[in-house]
Amino acid sequence: MAKRYQSKKRGCAAPFLLFLFALIFGGLFLYWSNNTILVHEETISSPQLPAAFDGLRIAHLSDLHGKEFGSGNSLLLQVVENAQPDLIVITGDLIDQESQYDALPALMDRLTAIAPTYYVTGNHEWAVRKVNVLKDLLREHGVRVLSDEYELWTRDGATLAVGGVDDPNGPAGQKTGPELRAEIDADYTVLLSHRDTVEEYASWGYDLVLCGHGHGGIIRIPILDRGLISNDHTLLPKYDGGLYTIGGFTCCVSRGLGSNTVPIPLFRLFNRPDLPIIVLRTSA
Repeated sequence: MAKRYQSKKRGCAAPFLLFLFALIFGGLFLYWSNNTILVHEETISSPQLPAAFDGLRIAHLSDLHGKEFGSGNSLLLQVVENAQPDLIVITGDLIDQESQYDALPALMDRLTAIAPTYYVTGNHEWAVRKVNVLKDLLREHGVRVLSDEYELWTRDGATLAVGGVDDPNGPAGQKTGPELRAEIDADYTVLLSHRDTVEEYASWGYDLVLCGHGHGGIIRIPILDRGLISNDHTLLPKYDGGLYTIGGFTCCVSRGLGSNTVPIPLFRLFNRPDLPIIVLRTSA
């Protein structure tokens, strides 16, 4: 009788140990999926780009949603610095909650020490309803906030414009992307915007648009390498992350770094935090 009891006890332990192993492995995988950054270079070639700007490097940060990678965002700062960007862009959804403002001064001080840093709003900043406070804070720490405006870069007589539009969640009647484009006289134009409306951007007349918003579909399907669902609840969204070219126009959609924290925290699955490094090249 005693032997049969011991055998039954050992048999019950095996499924429990398998379950425990799966739980630990799953937890570690989920942590890795949400807290390690996928840095990848994307080369964009254009005959419109002047030779003076050939090789320009842009670090594209989007959809941080108040997340920290390491203490004081040390991991994020390290990978940005290692990429040796000429400029850094932040395409919206930097924060979800007012309490997340406190971490921004130190982060912006470090980013702007690496390279000139530009920012445009996303939908979540407007939902917090203190966008002007946020913009002033970022400006105080050296960030170029682009609110339906642009800056010109000049090298050897050639010009590159970096423009930015506020998210549509902003005030009614704000300047549109095409209206801003009509004001710009430059050899090559880069627009920062938040939403991943790629086909709409194609008609605006910019050479390159950098955006985010969709989080890469939140959950990615590994075999297909497709995002599962968009922010507007569309299954298998068409523009879920990466480079898209329509005619002579190119759009880089970042899969974002964080996830929504309001109303409930979301997690990324098979979809590591994304940091594209854009390299501009002149083509014949």
